[in-house]
Amino acid sequence: MNPAIEPLPGACTRRQFAARLTTAGLALVAGTRRGLGQEAGERPGRAAEVSVLNPRERVPVGWIIDDSTCLVNLNRFAMPQFDEAHGGRNPAYHRPWRDWPVEIPDAFVRRFGEWCAAHGVKGKYSVVPYPACVGRLDRFLPGWTARELRESLELVRTLLGPHWDIHPEMLTHTRVVDLRTGQPYPEADLAHMENWDWTTGRSVDEIAAYQALALQILKNVGLPCEGVTTPGGYGSRARPQLARATLESVRAVFGAEIPHYFRDLHEAGPASVAPRVELAADLEGPDPRCVVSILGCTGDWTGGWDNVPPEGADRFITADLARGRLVEVIERGEPAMMVCHWTGLYWNGQERGFQVFQEVVRRLHARFDHLLWMKLSELARYWAARELTRLEVRGPALELRAPFACPDFTLRWRPPAPGRPHLRTAHGIAALAEVENPRWLAAGRWLRQGEEITACFDLPKGRSRLELAG
Repeated sequence: MNPAIEPLPGACTRRQFAARLTTAGLALVAGTRRGLGQEAGERPGRAAEVSVLNPRERVPVGWIIDDSTCLVNLNRFAMPQFDEAHGGRNPAYHRPWRDWPVEIPDAFVRRFGEWCAAHGVKGKYSVVPYPACVGRLDRFLPGWTARELRESLELVRTLLGPHWDIHPEMLTHTRVVDLRTGQPYPEADLAHMENWDWTTGRSVDEIAAYQALALQILKNVGLPCEGVTTPGGYGSRARPQLARATLESVRAVFGAEIPHYFRDLHEAGPASVAPRVELAADLEGPDPRCVVSILGCTGDWTGGWDNVPPEGADRFITADLARGRLVEVIERGEPAMMVCHWTGLYWNGQERGFQVFQEVVRRLHARFDHLLWMKLSELARYWAARELTRLEVRGPALELRAPFACPDFTLRWRPPAPGRPHLRTAHGIAALAEVENPRWLAAGRWLRQGEEITACFDLPKGRSRLELAG
């Protein structure tokens, strides 16, 4: 075994890894592996006269950035590997990758991160742990000094970390690594590429062990993760296994309460792009769990992973602010999580994708005043609380039983009697402050609309009670 590239700590087999997960409290729900589709799991009772709304009655938005990592211009190195895996027969991989820079510099990361922070932009930023097999981020990157790698990781940790979820986009985004040797498999075919067929027919244990190594590398360099991103077609024909493997691996490595993953998107049409809460179990027990699939709502129209000419901001939202995919999704009240690629944002130093990105953000802020920028982990937590909190009307009160705490939990209720809402928790009772405009909703505030009230509060884990007082 190569000492520089070890599998999971302890060099455990897949069977030992599964046993370790079970010991950690991640035992499988009986019978769930029989299913061929993604499984919702448990759902609690819900009073018909109560509706859970978007947080603060706003529409969540965010950016999902793929193919990012430290320093390495990932797809400059990925293109020839993809070409070899396709036997040189796919013209999509014949672009002039030799002319592309080997590095996306930290100066661009800083400029990007500072602009986004100034405009409130949040989302997900991949950090591929072993990018295109160039080098492991917790060891070294050939072609860069140890100091350059440390400083790049620190920049991600301090500048991007507060506003962006960090995901591994699996291990290499290209060749599959043999966990027994720590080396990429010698076969250069689609069955040994993360983007294509490797996950097909794999067990939950195999996929979980592979993802756990990717997560462990990021943990080694101090980048916390609550979710993963799939490269290309990874998991496309192993969806139930992917969902459970994500639940197991993210909890095992990071202890995340609500793991999530990004695999799918709908760039057009009426299909819902709301998150999917899956494998919910033990909701009123000591170890509630679920995994959330976050969906993108756009294609990458900023320049793509391969530096094609950007389709431009109009595909997202037109210059007159009247049309575009984002207008469609936001007006129906669903989360608008936009998709782009880091390499396209940088666009070989021309930053053509970043210019589109900036224009989309400007247009969104000009068109809408009820958006809420969210990280994927924040959206996953809200949707888990939205779907998995038990709501029961008990006389003039509403009782809540939440498996997960959630900030800005917002609900609409037609109570049986008039009154002003108070929230009773294990720490006491607090009155909510009344506001007259939905745009003023925030935690600890409520709004009256006819016979209904809309209340926003920080939902505690466990039992709480919304009571009415004169």
